[in-house]
Amino acid sequence: MSDETSISRPPSRGQLVGDVLFRRVSQVSAALVLVLVAFIVLRISLAAAPAMRQHGLGFLTERIWDPNKARYAILPEIWGTLYTSVLALILGTAFGVAAAIFLSEGFLAQATYRVLRALGIELRPWWSKLPDRLEAALKNLVNLLAAIPSVVYGLWGLFVLIPLIRPICNWLHLKLGWLPIFETDLSGPGVLPAVIVLSIMILPTVTAISCDALASVPPRLRMAAYGLGATRWETILGVIVPTASRGIFGGVVLAFGRALGETMALAMLVGNANQISVSLFSPANTLAALLANSFPEAGPKQIGVLMYAALVLLGITLVVNVIGSILLQRASAAAGAR
Repeated sequence: MSDETSISRPPSRGQLVGDVLFRRVSQVSAALVLVLVAFIVLRISLAAAPAMRQHGLGFLTERIWDPNKARYAILPEIWGTLYTSVLALILGTAFGVAAAIFLSEGFLAQATYRVLRALGIELRPWWSKLPDRLEAALKNLVNLLAAIPSVVYGLWGLFVLIPLIRPICNWLHLKLGWLPIFETDLSGPGVLPAVIVLSIMILPTVTAISCDALASVPPRLRMAAYGLGATRWETILGVIVPTASRGIFGGVVLAFGRALGETMALAMLVGNANQISVSLFSPANTLAALLANSFPEAGPKQIGVLMYAALVLLGITLVVNVIGSILLQRASAAAGAR
């Protein structure tokens, strides 16, 4: 009886004060985040205002970047940013979702048991925990990819990846050079090495969030699909993945934002060429790489131009996240209507 009384009694004065205090702190913290974002945008806009007045919208539609002649335009950089990010997102999403399915659907445990049986190892009770430990280790390994510094990815791409893929790329150019995506050879840094490294860098984001989304699917849906006669892959692709699609899509949007703003690895691998090309082997440039390479030697007049470019990059990232949020809300509303 005393336990029921203690559970059902009204909150004490201390609890009420703590609740109000926590609410106020949360509201202030949220307001401070908005103020900080507004302050950053305002400062960048004020620094970019002279360049915006001088160059106007031609800054976004022309192709020449020549500090010696004081001519600046970033259309090739906008193209390079979107082109590399979209390609990396496609590649990273495909491998990230596949890895999430592999880790969350017990494929690793089955593979481990099969290997042990093939080796003639008796499945003793203490072996039963091995697949779970391997799965946890593999998840941690995937997550650790996010902890590798960007410059390390860049160095790995320069000294390992480019020499590794160059013969294949040049063979594709030789045999299929009539296709626009293979119209040039890979002589060094280019779009493809940047895309591969960028897809690896966003892989942990897609995989981790997709794993959580797949794990949150109610087991009853799986059992119902099996009860209706669906195979394992029919259940995964027809029931589990569509049910977890909202969470997976949220991870894809976050990964896209990461890809748009990646700097050091892209600055080292993309080639820093002020041109527009659909070839996977040609050098290109991105807004983030342009800012990283130009700021150290920028003069007072060029600072405003670079701030203008930074404002454009900020706008692209903001638009992508807003569109992703809208699509996610519509998908959630459509799923709730069903």
